[in-house]
Amino acid sequence: MDVAVLTVGNELLAGDIENTNATWLARELTSRGVEVSRLLVVPDEESVIAETVREWAAAFDAVVVTGGLGGTVDDVTMEGVAAGLGRELAVEPIAEADVEQTIDRILEENPDIDFELKPEWYASMPEGATPITNPEGLAPGCVAENVYVLPGIPEEMTAVFANVADDFGGDVATRTLYTPEPEGAAASPLASVGERFGVRVGCYPSRGDGETRIKITANDRSTLSEAVSWLVANAGIELREESE
Repeated sequence: MDVAVLTVGNELLAGDIENTNATWLARELTSRGVEVSRLLVVPDEESVIAETVREWAAAFDAVVVTGGLGGTVDDVTMEGVAAGLGRELAVEPIAEADVEQTIDRILEENPDIDFELKPEWYASMPEGATPITNPEGLAPGCVAENVYVLPGIPEEMTAVFANVADDFGGDVATRTLYTPEPEGAAASPLASVGERFGVRVGCYPSRGDGETRIKITANDRSTLSEAVSWLVANAGIELREESE
């Protein structure tokens, strides 16, 4: 399964907030055997979101979008996704009922709130989309075609993703090796193992007194096992193996 992750928010581009959602999603998807092929941050601009969704929905098995849901002027992700898929934006009845219940609970628990919370701010999504319940907040996510839209608040994002996590899976496998040698000492054997077995190789130099980390990725576990065994036997450097 080939997946792209799109995170939305001016605050991410400005460095005001660390993009923990992208890291969490990449790690979670990879652990499920998914090939994460793209990670991108875009501003809160409907046209940019729409252009990216339009291109990626056609290119990948699934697109995961996070951020920009809600009732403020910069929350334009649903509009962008709808435009990218060629759909109208509409209030989804099931989502609206769920949002209304959440608003009632919020107002009951916070009687001093003196501003309006409109359900349509949170329950509008691409026409025909399937809502995804948000147990941690107001804005539900949704699935439209192969595009999954999640809230941006990390606690809400992980909770909403949990409702669709079983949709994501694949056969991609990884293994991590460590060596006390510097990165350059591994260059030649890593090139050889990549060419011989068609695996993807990442080499990450140590920081301070740490070890160099080598990550081998393959499209199936059998090829991965063969590649790692060959590398350990033929690298000519000390390698310590750890599976992920």
